[in-house]
Amino acid sequence: MRRLVILLLSLLIAAMVLFALLRLLPGDPANALLGVGATPEQIAAARAQLGSDQPLGTQFINYLNSLARFDLGTSFVSHAPVLDEIGNRMAVTLPLTLLGFVLALVIAIPLGVIAAVKSQTWYGWLISVVSQLGIAIPVFWLGILLVTVFAINLRLLPSGGFPLRGWQNPLEAITGLLLPVLTVALVIGASLLRYVRAATLDVIDSDYIRTARALGSGFTEALIKHGIRNGSVPIISVLGIELASTFLGAVVVERVFTLPGMGSMLLLAIQQRDYPNLQGVLIVSTLLVLLIGFAADMLQRLIDPRLRDRVQAPT
Repeated sequence: MRRLVILLLSLLIAAMVLFALLRLLPGDPANALLGVGATPEQIAAARAQLGSDQPLGTQFINYLNSLARFDLGTSFVSHAPVLDEIGNRMAVTLPLTLLGFVLALVIAIPLGVIAAVKSQTWYGWLISVVSQLGIAIPVFWLGILLVTVFAINLRLLPSGGFPLRGWQNPLEAITGLLLPVLTVALVIGASLLRYVRAATLDVIDSDYIRTARALGSGFTEALIKHGIRNGSVPIISVLGIELASTFLGAVVVERVFTLPGMGSMLLLAIQQRDYPNLQGVLIVSTLLVLLIGFAADMLQRLIDPRLRDRVQAPT
């Protein structure tokens, strides 16, 4: 309950900050709605329609009431409900984020454990070096490199885009996401691999592993029975941060592969001064990031009872 209250307060503060920052942007939303050449009477009518002529306190209360009703407004450009547009864009961004993150875990966890257990061997050292290189490579450059190899040279995969019918044609949709997912997975996987390696090294050198081996357990058995649970606690915290970073980093990946996701919607809203779309994308992104952090925090307490004991008042 305490963490849930903190989550709600964080969301309220984030809504206040976004509200204030968007009002500080240069330009008038009424001008963005009407375009060039509007008369003063038309601008005044547009301000009354948008509510921008009201005091900021009244605007903020109306803004919170709209959020409570899951009403994010209507786009200035398409005149469609913002929530519906975000839902359509999420059909691209969420699969890209989740598939890329899962593939990153598949790459990072086994290789990170091998790099730690075999740190004195040449291939353990090589895994560590490759992961460092993976972190240093910018995500847009890696995306361009994969397009050059697999789309232009080998002609195996499309260079970008997404089918107009979306997931109604699942094979074409999955094919269009293969290169973006691989780009996300390689970049995030390289970062996660370092954390998995560091956590595994801490587990290997811990007293409870040595005690378990002294009592007759083999190294692999001791690592599986005692090391995984203890080593996963710090990793979960990192996973929450990396998953949030993956979602936010989809802006760059979607730009490279011309995907119609949340990232392209955000950039288009900025270019067109479409304030409802811009505000909607930012508040939904903030909510998802906060929920990811909340879920990681709860999962940590579920795995490690010591974290639950800390919040109990001393008797």
